[in-house]
Amino acid sequence: MRLRADTPAPPDSRLRRFHPAQRWVHRTTAALMGVCVLTAAFLYVPQLAVLVGRRALVVRVHEYAGLALPVPVLLGLASRAFRTDLGFLNRFGPHDRVWLRAALVRDKRPSSRPAGKFNAGQKVYASWIAGATVVMLGTGLMMWFTHLTPLVWRTSATFVHDWLALTIGIVLAGHIGMALGDPEARRGLRTGTVSREWAKREHPLWRP
Repeated sequence: MRLRADTPAPPDSRLRRFHPAQRWVHRTTAALMGVCVLTAAFLYVPQLAVLVGRRALVVRVHEYAGLALPVPVLLGLASRAFRTDLGFLNRFGPHDRVWLRAALVRDKRPSSRPAGKFNAGQKVYASWIAGATVVMLGTGLMMWFTHLTPLVWRTSATFVHDWLALTIGIVLAGHIGMALGDPEARRGLRTGTVSREWAKREHPLWRP
């Protein structure tokens, strides 16, 4: 008898991909990043800036959301599962170079893109966004506490902060676009489990 398309898969056909701590860190970080990007848009895009009546409040929300951005990750370090995932994200192997070469030539065959729990694209994104967050926090603090640094430092910090913010917006749009194209990956972040078929196809080197 064939199962209907909307029939839930048997429990033993799904794998545990993320524990609650990992999902909490991702959701909270995403929410804070979203607040930062949204408030930045209302501060810097003229068409949106005219819609804001209390600009000082938007600035304050932007500042505190940016200051809180590293907090979920720091709290997540209390979780062994989260620390293990950080180790996976921070470790590049020969298969990751194969994955990146295939991505550059747009080879979408699963056999040409070997991946462990995280593929090379996810590792590059995680490393880049972590570094960008640190730079944004540092430059933001220099812009916020103006009495602590010389004018030339603050001017340079403003330049880096503004252009890196634009870059982050573009990269985040690509990240969200990739997620929208993979419902099973989104389900893994929402429920913590993924299908065995998806894991075998997208992450064949992953051993849960």
